Order: sequence, then structure tokens, then C-alpha cells
Amino acid sequence: MAAAEAADTQLMLGVGLIEKDTNGEVLWVWCYPSTTATLRNLLLRKCCLADENRLLHPFVFGQYRRTWFYITTVEVPDSSVLKKVTHFSIVLTAKDFNPEKYAAFARILCRRYLKHGSPVKMMESYIAVLTKGVCQSEENGSFLSKDFDARKAYLAGSIKDVVSQFGMETVILHTALMLKKRIVVYHPKIEAVQEFTRTLPALVWHRQDWTILHPYVHLNADELEALHTCADLEVSSRPDLYDVFVNLADSEIAIAPLAKESMTMGKLHKETGQLIVQSAEDPEKSDSQVIQDIALKTKEIFTNLALFSEVPNSGGKPVLNFEALKQKRFPPATENFLYHLAAAEQMLRV
Repeated sequence: MAAAEAADTQLMLGVGLIEKDTNGEVLWVWCYPSTTATLRNLLLRKCCLADENRLLHPFVFGQYRRTWFYITTVEVPDSSVLKKVTHFSIVLTAKDFNPEKYAAFARILCRRYLKHGSPVKMMESYIAVLTKGVCQSEENGSFLSKDFDARKAYLAGSIKDVVSQFGMETVILHTALMLKKRIVVYHPKIEAVQEFTRTLPALVWHRQDWTILHPYVHLNADELEALHTCADLEVSSRPDLYDVFVNLADSEIAIAPLAKESMTMGKLHKETGQLIVQSAEDPEKSDSQVIQDIALKTKEIFTNLALFSEVPNSGGKPVLNFEALKQKRFPPATENFLYHLAAAEQMLRV
């Protein structure tokens, strides 16, 4: 097995099965390998089977304490061997962000369970992917881990759709991400939240960091402790939990009072916003080209910041020379932003 394939298969952490029976009971019935009670309870909450009068979510994903979870839920047809089960959810946990990969793999596992009614067949497929990066589908196809590049997952959302909805206000999201602020996104449909939030880290492409993403969160004490942010309309009255609140349903973005000082907008933000809008509105440009344009502007901002930083005598990371920044006499909002950017990048003298 190639080294890249081996590394890829080591990203998977486990597989689990949740069932809803004909009595309406929802139970965690099987997993491989074992999992903690905390994670089991979280995944039961996320799978949507326990929610009465709630819509079925065929596929959801999220993150909890650096573990990604991917949940595929299906209704059991009458023709299935599973006579006492009305619905079930396949849960895959992993170290990597790659919704398309785990959705494709889960579809194969679902089909095997519907056909055989036994977790054993699912485990065979799971072990095959875990050890070889490949498993055969019963429809004469096969699942190959290496077909799902992480970069494709990073580019799967549409930055153009984000700009189309928020226009110049997209720069608020860019600024918040640059300054590593907490963004909470609300929409009554979880799928809309997931589609939107997965695109946000692309606004700071230079970091290539999707661990900042928590696209499916409940106002639960344990989740809040793990996260301190959430995605429920109730959070709009809790500015202690966010810096920027995005109401997707109403296309509104609000900055929390405590974050307003560091998020003051000025000439630099206007320039950045105009660049983002012009690039996104160009019909000739793809989403990845728009991301590239934003990344170039971001690089220019960091190059600017580097002019006012110096390496300490003891060596190590550059630190901001605040006096040199002040002497440049930037507009107040630009100076303020560069200072807070240095703080976000841990470039301030301790």
C-alpha cells in the first residue's frame, strides 16, 4: 500500500449503528471499535432519529473535540430484511474533514446493512477501507479513499454564493476569520448551515485550517464547554458566545458589542470588500479563482504587517513593533486592524 493511502486510512476512527425500531425506541446498537459514553450520547443527539416531528436529515456532519462525525440516516423499505427497524443511522468518526468521502462510504455501508441485516457485513467493508483504502460495492463499483482529495473537500462550498448573499458585508466574515473571531451561523435548516459554514475557512485559505469549523452544534452544556459557540437562534441573545452572528435565513450579519472595537471597518476593509465582490461577480471566474484572489489580498495584508515586525534578539517568531506601526500614521481603523491581526497571530510582545 502506498504511503499516502496508508496515511489516509489512518484518518478513520470508528463506525457505529443507531436504530429506531417499530416501537419508536432509538438505540445505539453497535460500534467498532468501542466508543465513549459521552460521544455515543452526542451522536444519538445528532442523528435526528430521537427527535419527534423533525425532518429526516439524510446526511449531517460536525466536529466534537477534534473528532469529525458523519451521520447518514435512511428509512428502511418494506422489502428489507430489517423487519423491526423503521430507520437507522450509520455514524463514521474520523480525524479529517471530508464530507463527500464519508457520505459515499456510508452509502455503501447502508446498502450492505439493508441487504444483510447484520453489522458483520458492514464491519468487513470498514476493515477493508481501514487496511487497504478500498472496498467493493455490491453494485459492481468500489469505494477508494484516495479518490477523495482533502483539497476538493475544502473547495466544495461556493464562495460566490456567499458573496451573492452578503455582498460587501462578506468583508465582515473575512475580517472576523483573519482575527480568529467566533462566528455563529443560524438557519432553521441544518443543511443550509453546513453548506454555508464549510465555505468560510476558504476566506482565509492561507491557513488551510478546517478544524475551526463546527457546523452542527446544540446548546448543550458539554458542547458549549467544548466549543463556547453554537448554531441555534437562542444564541442570538447570548453575545458572550459569539463575536459575529450570521442569520442566514434573513441574510443579516451582526457584530457583538464586545467585538465592535477590534472589528472597526475602514479604508482597507472597503478595498478588500470591493475586491471580493468584483472577483465573485466575474462570470468568467470559478470559485477557486475567487479564493485565489482573496488569498492574494490576504497575503498583501500580511506583507504589510511584516514591515512593522522584528525578530527578537532571542530569536523565534517575529513580534510587532507597535511604535513603527504608529509612526506610519495609517487611518485609525487600519492601524487598529493590523494591531488586532498581530494579536491573533501571536505577534505581540508578552
